[in-house]
Amino acid sequence: MVRSEIISKLSKRIHHKLKKEDLDKILQITSDTIFQGIKENRSTELRGFGRFSIKELKEKIARNPRTGDKFQSPKKKSVSFRMSVELKKRINEYRKEN
Repeated sequence: MVRSEIISKLSKRIHHKLKKEDLDKILQITSDTIFQGIKENRSTELRGFGRFSIKELKEKIARNPRTGDKFQSPKKKSVSFRMSVELKKRINEYRKEN
């Protein structure tokens, strides 16, 4: 699902009380808040959905598959997402229905 689809679904669920432009701003503020928390190395939790956090990836020796040359891969940061128990239950309920 893309951003415009999310905004359309939100608009339908609240019976057009808010303009789509306002819903887009709300979605942008929400994502900016999550990004800022991640940037500041803090985990961000959306209850009932999941938690976003930073994961440190260690340095390692990697290999270029084309040439076979080995090189030192630097430390990296990655975003980790851990889904909530509620989300996990909803996903599994959905699969049982289909």
